[in-house]
Amino acid sequence: MVSGSAYEIWTREHAGNRKGERLRRLKEGHGHAEKLFAESVWWPAFTSYDRLHPEYEVSDFKDGSRYLDFAYIREGAKVCIEIDGYGPHRRDADRRQFSDELTRQNHLVIDGWIVIRFTYDDVKERPRHCQQLLQQLFGKLFGDRNRTGENLSILEKEAIRLAYRQNGKVAPGELFHYLGIGRTKGSRLIADLIDKKWFIPASGNRRICLYRLNGDRPLTF
Repeated sequence: MVSGSAYEIWTREHAGNRKGERLRRLKEGHGHAEKLFAESVWWPAFTSYDRLHPEYEVSDFKDGSRYLDFAYIREGAKVCIEIDGYGPHRRDADRRQFSDELTRQNHLVIDGWIVIRFTYDDVKERPRHCQQLLQQLFGKLFGDRNRTGENLSILEKEAIRLAYRQNGKVAPGELFHYLGIGRTKGSRLIADLIDKKWFIPASGNRRICLYRLNGDRPLTF
């Protein structure tokens, strides 16, 4: 499984750069829910773990240290992603613990973090919903500052993401169905992506039945 191997490489790289409490936290705190999010939500949405940090250490408002499930840091923006389960720890939390958790989140916001929280059930049962929320957030944060300098429409971005999720290739009919658009509008969309050097024909001469991503165009949204 490609995402699994990518996930393992990513976690090994982070483990290799840590020691002491930071390493222990990665090994013990990064569990099933976090792995599920990384493989079922993040990877299908972005096909890269670049800039995503697991069990990220931040200064605590009580002058100690705490760890975020995930941190995504890019171009001055700091996004905290938390996966909330509903296990015994959550059910047995008392008022003081509940207050402490909200205070912690408030201090993150004051320190400039954008805090996104998903329930374990959403990650497991509704991963596409989680993907769309993150894509919308990153589109708002970085959509006008991608490395290509282009302004891509929402449909163009979704077409590119679909191709990335399918090893860089997509058939016209499949793309039209996924986006919910007709052949005429879809053909114009493909033509625009070819002009912007995102798509190139992958098969066929007179009638092209497959397109692939231009290899030198990075996904930055």
